Amino acid sequence: MYDYQLNQEYFAQIADDMTGMGCEELTALGAENVRPAYRGVHFNASHPVMYRINYESRFITRVIAPLTTFVCKNADHIYRKGSDVEWRNFFSADHTFAVFASVSNSTAVSHSEFAALRLKDAIADYFKNLSGSRPDVEKLNPDVWVNLHIDNNQAVIGIDTSGGSLHRRGYRIQSVKAPIQETLAAAIIHLSGWNGERPLVDPMCGSGTLITEALMHYCRIPAGILRKRFGFEFLPDYDRKTWKQVKDSSDQHIRGLPDGLIAASDISEKAVAATRENLRQLPYGDRIPVLVADFRRISKLERCMIVCNPPYGIRLDNPEALELWYRQFGDFLKQKCAHSQAFVYAGNRELISCIGLKPAFRLPLKNGGLDGRLLRYDIYPREESGPITTQE
Repeated sequence: MYDYQLNQEYFAQIADDMTGMGCEELTALGAENVRPAYRGVHFNASHPVMYRINYESRFITRVIAPLTTFVCKNADHIYRKGSDVEWRNFFSADHTFAVFASVSNSTAVSHSEFAALRLKDAIADYFKNLSGSRPDVEKLNPDVWVNLHIDNNQAVIGIDTSGGSLHRRGYRIQSVKAPIQETLAAAIIHLSGWNGERPLVDPMCGSGTLITEALMHYCRIPAGILRKRFGFEFLPDYDRKTWKQVKDSSDQHIRGLPDGLIAASDISEKAVAATRENLRQLPYGDRIPVLVADFRRISKLERCMIVCNPPYGIRLDNPEALELWYRQFGDFLKQKCAHSQAFVYAGNRELISCIGLKPAFRLPLKNGGLDGRLLRYDIYPREESGPITTQE
């Protein structure tokens, strides 16, 4: 038996800043003995719960099923231990595969790419010795992802039950420069506390990731609803009937979207077109109005939840123009967004002061290689209120 079969233990990879949210989500989805660790969370789960976590999780990147654990003495030891795994229990030479590895605090192997190469060679040679042919390596979209993690010379070989990063929801058909990652957008919606009690608006929506995650959150659309397959389908104890029951049960909780609850706009016609196309991939996405509009020409945006990911340098390369833009955005919040609450993800921390408002909180959240901050602004008050309108 493999390690995950002996103890029903898995490892969820998740960004460091989202570990707390990930633990809460895992527990809510039925995981037990949830324990934060380096770069992720250990947990125990039955097969149905593991399926559900992969299908519904909004914050987790991957769920790894450990196959074998060993003390890694050197790179050749990786090859020998990798050769001992009966890979034919998971896939055949007709499938494609890829190995991704992480190495930390190791005196035996210092480079993750070299460690991954040794395990890849072991798998390829296993099939060569078994059947005379090797499976192809596909680095972008393989049938099976194999994971190798080494920490303090303790190595774990596992199968990615997610079948690739779960942040790739499948709705982003079109994109714009420097989009926010889906898991980060989901975290921002979660941290805002928004549950549909007032309208949610993104006045600079880009390709629409924030409002799409808001749609999925409110309508209870499983994060994996567009995913064609999962890695757990290659496990030797995969139960197709159980997986269908889990999926059907999750899908039954989807609910409709009230008119006017979510809206978006952007100054770019290309961004608006991308947002509309991406929203159309999901249930009720066509009910969200997305307008071409410069936020500076919006006359008021009151009694709303505002979420946005302003440009931070990659999306607008002129530093002076950026500073002016942020000052204008701060003026917009102060003058036109009375009784609203704004959650702003600032990828460039140096520009935060240009907004000219004191945030109620600022939380560190990474977006790829950017060490950004999530800011909350509580905007008080002006007496008049009304629907969103734009100046002619």
